[in-house]
Amino acid sequence: MIKFIEVEDTLPLRNTLLREGKLTLDECRFPTDSIESNFHLGYYIKGELVCISSFAPQKYGEFTGTGYQLRGMATVEKYRGQGIGNQLINFALIYLRGQKANYVWCNARKRAIKFYQNVGFEVISPEFEVPGIGPHYAMYVKLQ
Repeated sequence: MIKFIEVEDTLPLRNTLLREGKLTLDECRFPTDSIESNFHLGYYIKGELVCISSFAPQKYGEFTGTGYQLRGMATVEKYRGQGIGNQLINFALIYLRGQKANYVWCNARKRAIKFYQNVGFEVISPEFEVPGIGPHYAMYVKLQ
């Protein structure tokens, strides 16, 4: 089941899955978590939060219209490859179309490129390094 959740709900999974448990929960907050109109989604299985993502209004480069940045996408390992992340992103894209957003973008880890391509994103940057995390690409999907 997909639900809108609070940022505090995302922090344990952000730390465990995206930061290898090396940070405090407060250190797992993104600057975009405090932007008005942001939202966080969670996918629950039998009451357990197994997949998260966060979205905040944020432009990318020279793109025009209303853009949203996707951050903190993560799925608990034993649930990966089951379409849960795909469902969560598709829910967000439908919701954002209804909010009249024009596009969604993200900085995707190199190992997640295929996942994002499978839900309609395309690579829009050369590879770049996020210090302490690894290689990434900017990706985007047009909504309207």
